Amino acid sequence: MGYTLNFAAVWRSFDLLLEGLALSLALAFGAILIGAVIGLCTAFCLISKNGFIKRPAGMYVTIIRNTPILVLVLFTYFALPQVGFRLGKIESFVFTLALYSGAYLAEVFRAGLLSIPAGLREAGLAIGLTEMQIRTSIIAPLMFRNVLPSLSSTIISLFKDTSLAAAIAVPELTFEARKINVETFRVIETWIVASCLYVFTCSILAAMMRAVERRLSLPR
Repeated sequence: MGYTLNFAAVWRSFDLLLEGLALSLALAFGAILIGAVIGLCTAFCLISKNGFIKRPAGMYVTIIRNTPILVLVLFTYFALPQVGFRLGKIESFVFTLALYSGAYLAEVFRAGLLSIPAGLREAGLAIGLTEMQIRTSIIAPLMFRNVLPSLSSTIISLFKDTSLAAAIAVPELTFEARKINVETFRVIETWIVASCLYVFTCSILAAMMRAVERRLSLPR
C-alpha cells in the first residue's frame, strides 16, 4: 500500500515548529554562553602547574565527556530533586547542557591556549601587565581566533543536542514535531519538515561562524 504525502496538517501547525525552533536556539545560546565561561576557566586550570587545580578540572572533563548527555539530562531533572536540588525543565536542561558544553569547550580552549607562544606572556610582564591583564587582553583574544573552526563545530553540535530536551518535555523543536506527529499521524511529513528546519538553522549558524572567521583571520 502506497503512502501519499500530505503536508497540510504539518503546515497548519508550522507556527508551533517555529516556536520550538526559537526555544531550541535560546537553549543553545544560553548554555553555550555559560559553558564558554566554564570551559575557559577549566582550560586555564588544565594547563596550570598546580595539581590541586589541574586534577579536579581533569576529572570534571573526563566524567562529563564520557557520560551520554541524555543520562546527564535525566539525572539532573529526575535524580537531583531527590537530594533537594530542584530546577524547572528549561533551567534544568540549560544547566546540564552548559556543564556538558563546558567540558568540550575546555578541551577546545586548552588546545588554543597551548598554541599561544610563551613569549607573549613574558612580553606582557615586561611592559608591566598583570597576569589577569595578559590573559584577558593578549592570550584570550588570540586563543579565540585560533580555535574558531573547532568552536564552530562545537556550537553546531550543541545546538543539535537541544533536541534531547524533548526527553523532559521541554517544548523545543523535536518535542513540537513529536506532538504534531502523534496528533496528525503524518510521520514522514512531520520529520521531513523538522529535519529541514534543523539543516537550515545549522547552515545559517555555520555561515555566520565562517563570516566571523574571515573577519578575524590574519592577512596573508
